[in-house]
Amino acid sequence: MSVEFTTEQKAFAQAVADFCRREAGTREKRDQLTGRGTHNHNAELYAKMAELGWLGLTVPEEFGGSDATMVDMCIFLEETAKGMAPIGAIGPTLITGGAYARFGTQAQKENVLRGIVRGASQSISMSEPEAGSDVANLSTKAEKVDDGWLVNGQKTWCSNAHISENILLVARTGRGESKHEGLTMFHVPADSPGLKINPIELMGGQKETNDLYFTDCLLPADAVVGEVGNGWRQLMTGLNFERLILAAMILGTAERAFADTLEFITTRKQFGRPIGSFQSLRHRMADLATEIECTKLLVYSVAREADANPDRMLAREASMAKLKATETAKRVALEGMQMMGGYGYATEFDMERHVRATLVSTIFGGTSEIQRDIIGKTYGL
Repeated sequence: MSVEFTTEQKAFAQAVADFCRREAGTREKRDQLTGRGTHNHNAELYAKMAELGWLGLTVPEEFGGSDATMVDMCIFLEETAKGMAPIGAIGPTLITGGAYARFGTQAQKENVLRGIVRGASQSISMSEPEAGSDVANLSTKAEKVDDGWLVNGQKTWCSNAHISENILLVARTGRGESKHEGLTMFHVPADSPGLKINPIELMGGQKETNDLYFTDCLLPADAVVGEVGNGWRQLMTGLNFERLILAAMILGTAERAFADTLEFITTRKQFGRPIGSFQSLRHRMADLATEIECTKLLVYSVAREADANPDRMLAREASMAKLKATETAKRVALEGMQMMGGYGYATEFDMERHVRATLVSTIFGGTSEIQRDIIGKTYGL
């Protein structure tokens, strides 16, 4: 039982895996690329992928991309995560690019989508101090003025804004009977006057997310992405895409954590034999391997469904994929750390990085609790 890929897709997966092995295949290389793990993105490595045409997979051909399938995108994300390539901007960039592809003006698409193809990072900003899982509660205000739109407010947890060319901002332009009404998307160059970007230091010293402060930030009238007041509906149309991106990435991390654990327990000896030969560890690994295989089948099943029905909202299926992938990856990493003992906690090995990456994966992009709530609602609960 396995996921069926075409000959071309198998060759593509192998090419990505070979690239990651060559460019970031050792701990020493990854430390050099990431400042010993404090940065999740290396622009030079990213540029090499851009030259190969890989960053424009989901970008329409008219803007220099490949207009590839969701399955192709998942293959790329799975393999780069498995290969631990430090391209942390890829997730937010693809999510942001998807919104521009669906709703942007021709000029916005030329700017952002062609930027993605050449290796520019993009970000999307939704969360606020009082609007996390309840995104529709956001209060950052965009007021219509003669010269365009005046933005004031604070956003938080904006991934990779500090290295991005543009930020897709979701702000409030009005009020309605529902809090979901009156939200609008805006195109904001990261160097816009009135925008201040402050990094949020994360566990392990990582520099990935940011607070954004808008103080009388003036945007031109044509900064609106899509329709004024229709931001919530526009966000909802991208959920299939966003959750598949996150699921495919963390699937690759789960596979890498499993592989690292397997290597350790087959070489580490205690009581005169490899620790992997003990039944308690063998059974753990069997369970984890089964869960990873189930996750992979689910992720690619949803990807194929999305390719077959691009306009269909896969609320249940996409949430299931994100939930299953992130919870499985977290379990694999934590079990791996336990089986490695103290070495799993040491920065000498990659397992502690896998643990950090998988723990937060159950939070960003909609927590596991939110995914379960969405799935439950699709059953009328």
